[in-house]
Amino acid sequence: MPIPIALVGSGIFITTQHLPAVLTTPLLEFKAIYSRTLSSAQKLAESESLKGKKLDLYSEDAGDGKGYEDLLKREDIKAVIIALPIPSQPSFIQSALAANKHVLAEKPLTPTHTTGHTLLTSFLPSLPSSSRPTLSIAENYRHTPILIHAATAISKLGPIQRFKIEMSTYMPPSNRYVGTAWRKDPEFQGGFLLDGGIHFVAALRLLLAGGSWMGNPGEGDGIKKVAAFTRLISEHLAPLDTLDVIVELKSGATGTFGLSFGVKGKRRSEYVVVCEKGTVVVANDEVVVTNGEGEEVERTPVGYSSGVKEEVKTWAEGLEGGYSDAALSPYEALRDLEVLEAMLRSGERGGAVVELGDGNTLTQGVA
Repeated sequence: MPIPIALVGSGIFITTQHLPAVLTTPLLEFKAIYSRTLSSAQKLAESESLKGKKLDLYSEDAGDGKGYEDLLKREDIKAVIIALPIPSQPSFIQSALAANKHVLAEKPLTPTHTTGHTLLTSFLPSLPSSSRPTLSIAENYRHTPILIHAATAISKLGPIQRFKIEMSTYMPPSNRYVGTAWRKDPEFQGGFLLDGGIHFVAALRLLLAGGSWMGNPGEGDGIKKVAAFTRLISEHLAPLDTLDVIVELKSGATGTFGLSFGVKGKRRSEYVVVCEKGTVVVANDEVVVTNGEGEEVERTPVGYSSGVKEEVKTWAEGLEGGYSDAALSPYEALRDLEVLEAMLRSGERGGAVVELGDGNTLTQGVA
């Protein structure tokens, strides 16, 4: 039997990513929508892909018996997907877990590492262990086929020696994400560097781990220290839109991590990981592997995928099978947040070195 679920939120990412993913996952039965306003819930329910489907709508202005707590009281709803503004998410996550609903929540886990740590080490263990629901975090970059393919290739090439992660793009004032009120005046650290940048930290950690969490050989590597510089190039993206970091790994290897949402021009994205026995490059939707002599041994085009459909399918399979997939672990999402927060803290201090604790690879939990 399909698992009955509700969507919590009706914004851009729910509409363009989560909804199509749910509708193409046979293990899930979409039954209800919650949004802050009834009009936004109705707009989502009336979208072309949902024509002819009867859905129950909940909102804060829908009247008695139709608020978020009322949705959570429904025994037939077993799980929720939550995609709300970053500052709002923690309370919605806690309410759903307290109501014994399985949760898949958008990244980042919480606005800060401290609040995320409290959620996982205080609130979650306080729930009854006999029927404790699962908390999963929707970091879709951990599910993109191209990054998984690259991580697998890295795992076969021996220890990492150097690396470079670079992403530059421009988010103009007309961009639909920039235009949302909670992003225009962010009440969370880093602005777009947190909201969008957390993806690339997850990608960095995935590649450094070399796919060890997927059963590939080797233990991978993790981040030990960072030294960063931050700045604002495009004023409408305040407080920050650009981050450049020198990273030292636990093994002693070093590399760079660069990220900007404020640089005009064509989007540029490249991942380069140099290992003892060869190099892996991810660019232009393909993975290129060269051996230690610099000879190309593999060039694999990988069709674009945001990873959301794969992510939702993995979540549904875990719910059905009674397990939680490592790629959805909230502890890994917390580590992503801790690493990015260390980078931002270093930037505030003019490039001062910030050291992280243990627990960097995808086989470990909270530091």
